[in-house]
Amino acid sequence: MDTIDLRSDTVTWPTPDMREAMANAPVGDDVYGEDPLINELEAESAALLGKEAGLFVSSGTQGNLIAALTHCQRSEEMIVGRQAHMFRYEAGSAAAFGGIQPHIIDVQPDGTLPLDEIRHAIRGDDPHFPRTRLIGLENTQGTIGGIPITADYTAQVGAIAREHGLKLHIDGARIFNAAAALHTTAKELVAPADSVSFCLSKGLCAPVGAMLVGSRDFIHEARRTRKALGGGMRQAGILAAAGLVAIRSMTERLADDHANARILAAGLAAIPGLQVNLSAVQTNMIFFDLLETAPVTPEAFRERLKQDYNIIVSPYPGYVRHFRAVTHYWITRERVNQVIAAVQAILA
Repeated sequence: MDTIDLRSDTVTWPTPDMREAMANAPVGDDVYGEDPLINELEAESAALLGKEAGLFVSSGTQGNLIAALTHCQRSEEMIVGRQAHMFRYEAGSAAAFGGIQPHIIDVQPDGTLPLDEIRHAIRGDDPHFPRTRLIGLENTQGTIGGIPITADYTAQVGAIAREHGLKLHIDGARIFNAAAALHTTAKELVAPADSVSFCLSKGLCAPVGAMLVGSRDFIHEARRTRKALGGGMRQAGILAAAGLVAIRSMTERLADDHANARILAAGLAAIPGLQVNLSAVQTNMIFFDLLETAPVTPEAFRERLKQDYNIIVSPYPGYVRHFRAVTHYWITRERVNQVIAAVQAILA
């Protein structure tokens, strides 16, 4: 990967081991349940997260949508964070395709939804109200800095869900980053959840795909939902081969990305013209602001990094001076130092 691309960990290329595994992958028809590597990936993913069964899906967004459509009926409601990916960045898909109404709660700086507000959001049995069916959490909470959510907090949300007969879904796009940051296992972090999605194609470097895991009954219904969305794939073992490398070898190295993120954040924080909240850098994301006092505009800043140093950054969606940088497998310590030096030169 020649370019230093800090926009997201979605830009990761597959590793050499993944490319080799894909080239040699045995395949079958997954819609018939006959692709050996898909079956292997689904079983291993479920076991890794302590669930009974798994389903390979095209993306984390599709996994979240399938979960919502499987848990909820039309005119029912799911409780999610205002800053959650499911609400902000998935094109209103649960409402568009399932008639599912989001009930929005503000996400706190620590990535959590206030427990009292979750309780307050649960509807009573009144014909005027939609029925509450689902609580959605995100771990890590990406939109506020990749903040990891603890097992203790999730257990409390799970208890609320059980008390009220609700389901709990975790958008675990980066759940293994959370596990690395909290020095625990992904299995422990999602123990109370009825369903969990996680991405293979972000920090785990697979080229395509995500996993959805849950009970056997849930996955049985989710498979039907995937088919209805056009998500049934045929000889998908070529993709599963990369996914197996991802869950077997890439999850254990994410702490390196976190260490590089902290070094990058500290380096940027020392440069006049930038503002970085160092305490918020807990996984592989750094958010920083290009101050009005900086000697370049945001557009010039981006353009000079790209043209002069082959470095790509971009403002976070909806912002002009607020940037996000994400470390991943292809952002080595050497490249972190190159980025710091380039930014210093541009802002000198």
